[in-house]
Amino acid sequence: MPDTPAATQRARVRVPLRFHDGYSVDAELVTFHGLADEQEHVAVVLGEPAPGTVPLVRLHSECLTGDVFGSARCDCGPQLREAVERIAETGGILLYLRQEGRGIGLYNKLDAYALQDQGLDTYEANAALGLPEDGRDYTAAAQMLQALGVTSLDLLSNNPDKADQLRELGIDVHDRVPTGVFTTPHNVRYLRAKVLQTQHTLPLAQLSAG
Repeated sequence: MPDTPAATQRARVRVPLRFHDGYSVDAELVTFHGLADEQEHVAVVLGEPAPGTVPLVRLHSECLTGDVFGSARCDCGPQLREAVERIAETGGILLYLRQEGRGIGLYNKLDAYALQDQGLDTYEANAALGLPEDGRDYTAAAQMLQALGVTSLDLLSNNPDKADQLRELGIDVHDRVPTGVFTTPHNVRYLRAKVLQTQHTLPLAQLSAG
């Protein structure tokens, strides 16, 4: 990895996962020493890739409102639920990254929500607060993958920046696999902005401006 010290595995623990819709799967959670940003990111190891295949990996940024409270203003909760099942089927890893609000933090994200209620899109709201549109850096993610012995993967993501950053950090991204499309009356503008501003691979024609 370019000019970045290697991280090491700290601990591994088996955790049975149970979701609100009844889906369940056993996972192994891995913590790390030496991550570049000193955050408590966690790897969720699910299933076992078939011989000769690369693991399916998702970099999932923490979203308290969506992942925990089921907020309909984003698609984070459904993406997390989908990713766990898809990765468990093929074998791979979900990296749960402490990057709330695309890296700006929970309080700032909620401030940005208030500006979105006044008509700004998700990126404009961040900029109006003097914050980056997307402040995420995936150096720690690459460290985690290398500590797990993963240098080649298929990436479960609509976001081209994730694949670009991983490649720059020495990870071979074979393919970028789109997630599902999870629309609600409250998140269509948010999803459209992700397509128009940062080229996420979502079907724009299906995202009515509403």
